[in-house]
Amino acid sequence: MSVFAVEYVYGPDSSDLRDEHRPAHRDWLNDLVSDGRVLSAGAFTDGAGALLIFTADDEQSLNDLLRQDPFAHEGAIAAVKATEWKPGIGLFSQYA
Repeated sequence: MSVFAVEYVYGPDSSDLRDEHRPAHRDWLNDLVSDGRVLSAGAFTDGAGALLIFTADDEQSLNDLLRQDPFAHEGAIAAVKATEWKPGIGLFSQYA
């Protein structure tokens, strides 16, 4: 199992769309937390995007999972950058 840092970039005009679908997005994330697939997630304070920390078998399974996000279904995400990450120190280092 690998750890991935995922950055969502939100479009400047997506605020209303995200507000509308945030409950479903959070439900999806909370289900993944329960499954051990999401280690942490949160929006950037400037509203421009979010950082999410996932576990996944590989990049393909991560991408399959990200396509299930209600924000992705509704077109609320302008760009996604996913990088495999090896946490060396701190709370997430147990997943390395």
